[in-house]
Amino acid sequence: MTEDFGMEAAVSLEAMMERHIAALSATSEAVREWDERRAAGDVTNVVYANALLKVTKEEEAARLKIVNHRPCNDQQGWQKLIYLAAYLFATRGSLKPEEMDAVLSTTEPVE
Repeated sequence: MTEDFGMEAAVSLEAMMERHIAALSATSEAVREWDERRAAGDVTNVVYANALLKVTKEEEAARLKIVNHRPCNDQQGWQKLIYLAAYLFATRGSLKPEEMDAVLSTTEPVE
């Protein structure tokens, strides 16, 4: 039974990662569209800025779910760490100190 629970949690982490990737793609698409409109001479309006803010907030929420996720085993802990490392490399970003604390506290080895 505990193995089934572990599999459900693993699927949940994978689903969170897929959702985050989709949010990153939506943000990237919104920025690309904004750049195209600006290059074409279109005026950037408040509605479009609000749409960009919305997708950015969705990306942040999806990322924070992963950051705060407590893995059920060491394998899932490694999966979380590898995903976040890849995200940080790809975006050339960093985590806030409280996010880093959450990652470290939720990925301690399971004994």
